Amino acid sequence: MLATVKGYYEKGKITLKEKALVQSKTDVIVTFLTDEKPKASKRIPGAFKGKVTLPDDFNEPLDDLKDYM
Repeated sequence: MLATVKGYYEKGKITLKEKALVQSKTDVIVTFLTDEKPKASKRIPGAFKGKVTLPDDFNEPLDDLKDYM
């Protein structure tokens, strides 16, 4: 069973804002929510030029769908 309880971490201790549903000893997973946003990697224009190609008949109807057209 998974249960989520809000709380906060301060000075090496985790304080729960509400009572946990589990009363016996159990394993927990703690996820820290931070306001920091990961830095976006800088994209290089034209990095894939010549590496991606489309076939000449790309916009043509698919043979698999001929029965429905």
